[in-house]
Amino acid sequence: MTTNADEPQTRPRRRTPAGAAVLRQDVTEAIRAAVFEELAASGYARMSIEGIARRAGVGKTAVYRRWRSKLHLVLDVVSALAVLGLPVPDTGSLEGDLRLLYELTSRALRHPVASQVIPDLQAEAARNPEIAEALQKALRDGQEGVASKIVAAAEQRGELRAGVDDELALDLISGPLYWRSVVIRDPKPPKGYLPALAKATAAALKAL
Repeated sequence: MTTNADEPQTRPRRRTPAGAAVLRQDVTEAIRAAVFEELAASGYARMSIEGIARRAGVGKTAVYRRWRSKLHLVLDVVSALAVLGLPVPDTGSLEGDLRLLYELTSRALRHPVASQVIPDLQAEAARNPEIAEALQKALRDGQEGVASKIVAAAEQRGELRAGVDDELALDLISGPLYWRSVVIRDPKPPKGYLPALAKATAAALKAL
C-alpha cells in the first residue's frame, strides 16, 4: 500500500515518560511554608532539608526535585517576598495612608516568624552575598512599591510637590519601623507612636 506524501500523516501522541516527576503546587507551597517555620525555630545555620521535609510532611526527594540545596531554597522563598508586598493604603490623605501603612507593617513585623527570620537572615547576609542580595530585594521591593504609590497619590492630591526624591521618601517612610524592629529589636511601638510617626513623616515629606 502506497501513501501520498502530501496527505497529512497521523503522528502518535507523545506519552509522558514513566516515573516523570509531577511537581504538585500544594506540595511546593507546603515546603515554602515549612521553610519559614524552620528558619524561625532553628535559624539558617542549623536549618536542614530533613527538618523542612518533616515539617512539610513530605520526603526529602520532594524538596530536592524543586531546589538543589538549602541555600537555593531559602533564596527562592526570600525572593518571593518581593512580589507579595503590602496592600497600598488609600485613605484619601497622606497622613492617613502613612498611618495605615505603619499599622500594617508593624503588625507584620511583630509576627513570630518575621521577628525571628528577618534578623537571622540579616546576620547570615553578612557572610553570604547571595542571601544579602535576595533579602535586600525582598524587603526593598515590597516597601518601595508601596511608598512610591503613597507619594504619587499625595502628589496628585496636591499634598506634596511634584518630583519628590523617591530614594529620600523611601528612607523617611520605611526606615523608622525597621530600625525599631531589626536594630533595637522592639517591634511593638508604644501607645501613640504610630500616629505620631505618621504625622511627623508626612510633615517631613512635605518639606522636601
